[in-house]
Amino acid sequence: MKLLTKLFKRRTDRASTVECTALNDADVAELVRVYDSYGREHAITRQDWGDRVLLENLAAVRQDPDQLYEMIVGALHDGFVVEVLPFAEQLRELEPTTPRAATLLGVIYLQLQRLSDAEHTLAQQTRQHGDDAYVLTNLAKVYEERGETARADATLWRALELDPNQENGVAWFLSLARERRGDLGVEQALKALAALPGSWRARLWLARAALERQNSAEALRLYDEALELAGASLPAELLMQLSGDLGNHGYLVELLKRAAPRFVPEQHGLEVGINLIKANFDLGRFDHARALLNQLYALQRPDYQQALLYWDTQIASARARARAVEPQPAPTVATLRMACPLWLDQVTAAELLPRKDENAVLVAFLGGSANRGASAAAGPQLADTAGRITRALSLFLGEQFHLRTDGRSIVLQPFVHGHGGGLVLAAKPWPTELAAENARHDEPAADYVVVTHLDATAASPTLSLRLIRTIDATVLDSSETLVDLEWPEQAFTELARQMLDDLQHRAGVQSIDAAPWYRVPTDSNFSDYQLRLEQLLAATACQLDGARPDFLNGEREMLQGTLELCLREAANATPRFVLMGLVQRLQAINPQVVGEFREKVERLQREYPLAPSIQAVLDARLAAALA
Repeated sequence: MKLLTKLFKRRTDRASTVECTALNDADVAELVRVYDSYGREHAITRQDWGDRVLLENLAAVRQDPDQLYEMIVGALHDGFVVEVLPFAEQLRELEPTTPRAATLLGVIYLQLQRLSDAEHTLAQQTRQHGDDAYVLTNLAKVYEERGETARADATLWRALELDPNQENGVAWFLSLARERRGDLGVEQALKALAALPGSWRARLWLARAALERQNSAEALRLYDEALELAGASLPAELLMQLSGDLGNHGYLVELLKRAAPRFVPEQHGLEVGINLIKANFDLGRFDHARALLNQLYALQRPDYQQALLYWDTQIASARARARAVEPQPAPTVATLRMACPLWLDQVTAAELLPRKDENAVLVAFLGGSANRGASAAAGPQLADTAGRITRALSLFLGEQFHLRTDGRSIVLQPFVHGHGGGLVLAAKPWPTELAAENARHDEPAADYVVVTHLDATAASPTLSLRLIRTIDATVLDSSETLVDLEWPEQAFTELARQMLDDLQHRAGVQSIDAAPWYRVPTDSNFSDYQLRLEQLLAATACQLDGARPDFLNGEREMLQGTLELCLREAANATPRFVLMGLVQRLQAINPQVVGEFREKVERLQREYPLAPSIQAVLDARLAAALA
């Protein structure tokens, strides 16, 4: 019970006031989404949330009026009415004069059909401390429940005179007008509300009606009046309705002119931000869309991540399509040489692994080719499963060779210069002579090269490898196996076994025991581990080549996904080294993103320490990366 209370948090960014809204069974979800301190989403039953978490959280803040109020508001929105009643009564004792405490308690009494208690609480607040719009609106609901229609109407109007922009009150007023007088009644009600001092909400609805009549000039005039009346600190719902309505009717420039300069991410949140991102995206203003995306990412809201990742991918895809048709000099392809494993730095190797003889056999691993069929498009595009599989295989084979034999390994990655840069995915297997030439091109020259290829055209895709002696470009051996692209563990491990056997037989390398801390994740985590290796490759290539900042896409998903893999494999040092390698590369490429994850990574190190020798190396790498 204590563990859940410690770990699980809910976002409670609610309005600062509460109004009574009827709850239907369909509105109350059976599961409650919660997020732990690492940003991972969990789902627990409403009963568990109410019994095991909510009550303890409320009890912990029962002497803090502000936190208590916010938590009660969130619980009410989630349908926990009976559970929060004692705490609302406690808040009323702490704040016997404030309208928010009276309103909150009155709302709960009203939802529980304790009408006398609701009336007493709300009316007493009005008598003793003066009129308040939210208190009066909910008092009007009490009268409405009792069938005192005239009294309810008069009290509601008095509340709207005090605050003509309270969302619940305005919605109720318009609903009554429609029930009694139809569309004409709604129009008259909106005009009556708009005549009240400071009334901006009615203008939003009048502007929407003007848009539907295709009277854009009238709509824009009303929006401008609403913005002026609302003042400097604009309510989120104002910008949300304005941007939504203008966007839905195609007035994107007008939307951005009014909403973009006034947008404050902390105040206006995801919905307004997405409307602005979409408007910029549809206008081809990808840099502006990306800037807004980064502002929302910086809030570090785990409940925003799914929507932000969607737009992250959309923007990256659109940029890739745009680059494909941009007139640019013909791209050139170079081959990047990287030490393997990618996550193994010199300090780690020196302190945690046996020393390699500098004259040991050097094997290069070259992937990045896949036959995806005639429908596969050429040109810049986001990485797909086929590309990731073939690149991850080379990384995995190189890692296995380096850590399980006395030989050394490097990875060769073809990289395109120009058109934004990118990892090359060849449509055909790399020619034997070209592979051998690339492996021997720079010092130290590789003695052998292992070339991998994916054929994804058949109903049952296959992975193949060739072992080539580089000095004469002779194919010494080849292997092929079926592969499940979603679950490649069996194919990868089979090819790794064959590769190790071939190199021991052909190259004379000796098998050694891998370090006891080196452990490849298995089962469902195996595929994720290969994905993270391939992402580390992309970050490494980007850093080495100095590619444009938009070469990488989804850096936050890379860090979050690798972090979650580390949490699932908390006692395994291998994914932890991948995470540190990724932090190091991304710090040089996009330090803003790394800064967003710094606290999580440092907490991972504190809360899930590994063996002291390994922990010391990891801590040193993290400190050096973040210095």
